[in-house]
Amino acid sequence: MPYLRFKGFTSDFLKSIAPRVVDEFAQLVHIAKEKVKIELLLTETITQVPRSVEILMFPRKQEIHDAAAAALNRILLESGYEQVHIFYILLSPSLYYKNGEPITAAPVSSSVEGAT
Repeated sequence: MPYLRFKGFTSDFLKSIAPRVVDEFAQLVHIAKEKVKIELLLTETITQVPRSVEILMFPRKQEIHDAAAAALNRILLESGYEQVHIFYILLSPSLYYKNGEPITAAPVSSSVEGAT
């Protein structure tokens, strides 16, 4: 389910690195390759904005986040892209919905149970 959203790159470039990105990312994060989603975000820059990769996913151990970011950075460096900003947007399983249903039940806080 991780979404890797690239900004400031060309579609042709991303298509050329996608197989390698998917292979390495899936291996590092311990998920099936089919779950890795890659998107190119087309934005209009108003001020100077660096190229970036947003990684939307559920939290993992810090070492896994670090290794995945390092692998993406290495792939981009090898392709001539320096100083790309890579950052995570961590998702909460209890706030992620499929077909309108959360994928996990959120724990109920005792301080909220009686509130209306």
